[in-house]
Amino acid sequence: MPMNMKFYMTPGSCSTAIHIILEELDEIFEAHIVNLPAGDQFKPDYLAINPKANIPALMRPDGSVLTEVPAIAFWLGKTRGRGKLWPKHIEDETLALELMTFVAGSIHGHGFARFFAPGHFCPDSMLHESIKAQGLALAKKAFAIVEKSLDGRTWVAGDFSVADAVLFYVEFWADKVGIDLPANILRHYRAMLARPAVSRVLREEGYRPEKLGQTAEM
Repeated sequence: MPMNMKFYMTPGSCSTAIHIILEELDEIFEAHIVNLPAGDQFKPDYLAINPKANIPALMRPDGSVLTEVPAIAFWLGKTRGRGKLWPKHIEDETLALELMTFVAGSIHGHGFARFFAPGHFCPDSMLHESIKAQGLALAKKAFAIVEKSLDGRTWVAGDFSVADAVLFYVEFWADKVGIDLPANILRHYRAMLARPAVSRVLREEGYRPEKLGQTAEM
């Protein structure tokens, strides 16, 4: 008998993207909080689920586990809810994959990772502030690239899709750290905040959505 999916997450992290997708799809799942500051990701019971020691992780009904935001988003979008959150045309599919890869690899992996965890890039604490500043600069540069791709678009790839939830998590981080978003990205961020599923997820994760999205345009 298939089991409920198990979702391993940390509130306010990149896993928020997957949480939004699950909520948009009305999926039934068990949420398991992984306390990153406490080091839960390195505990044997979690490493048995996800040896990468990161979040998110999604245990599917057959017991297999998916990791990495773009991969989980792709699988959910393509296979759940009759594919309603995955683009229908090849060009839009390509845009969605391109955006999700860029968010995870560049905006997150090169930009915000330096800001949130400078020690991962250099052990010398004297250099951490400069690394954090470099991270914000990289994130802003990457947002400027995404900004152009959103010209004339409400959503990333045609209709609303999993790619929009993935872009949202770095928009949310930018809001939290005080980065002014470019006009197209700010419009996208506010459109996401207006979605009932996004509001529910943010409240469940301990945030007040009505206080978000006030950042000025660049």
